[in-house]
Amino acid sequence: MHDNRPHPLLAQVPLTVSPFVSLPTATTLPYTYKTLPSTLPSSSTSAPTSSSEEKAKYVVSASGHAAHPDEIVASCEALKAYIQKVQDDADKELKSWEDKIKARELAEKRRVAPGWLDSDARILEPQKKGSSSGTQGNLMDAEVASAEVSTLQSTVIHTQEGDELDRAFGGLSMRPKES
Repeated sequence: MHDNRPHPLLAQVPLTVSPFVSLPTATTLPYTYKTLPSTLPSSSTSAPTSSSEEKAKYVVSASGHAAHPDEIVASCEALKAYIQKVQDDADKELKSWEDKIKARELAEKRRVAPGWLDSDARILEPQKKGSSSGTQGNLMDAEVASAEVSTLQSTVIHTQEGDELDRAFGGLSMRPKES
């Protein structure tokens, strides 16, 4: 087999061509293909031997920026802290807006009904103003009196109609039914 000659037993097996089997083809590499470096960076799990030694930046982004995983973790934590600070500031501002709205509504309620919210007495009584024409009667009472007169007149008319019917047809008396 090493001398580029097939084995005699394999040479006796006939080969068949199947349309369902395709042989692998060679892959073409893109023009941006870069070969692997001949030396690998130090292990990320091993501790650095000296404190002055700079950490190897072996994580490379698509833009070409290289960083060490510890730097990436530190930047993520800084971003998380910044987002939390912005969220807290937004919550404080929203709370202050809500407090201002409540204070404005309370001021409006105090303007409409002063003293209502400041005391425990919940019964409001209007104060009577001094009227310039004290001899004049209450207009509401006069209207009530005329309404009572018209009601009394209608009841008198109904009674007169009933009397006329009684005279025409005779009095109807209600008798209990005998059983």
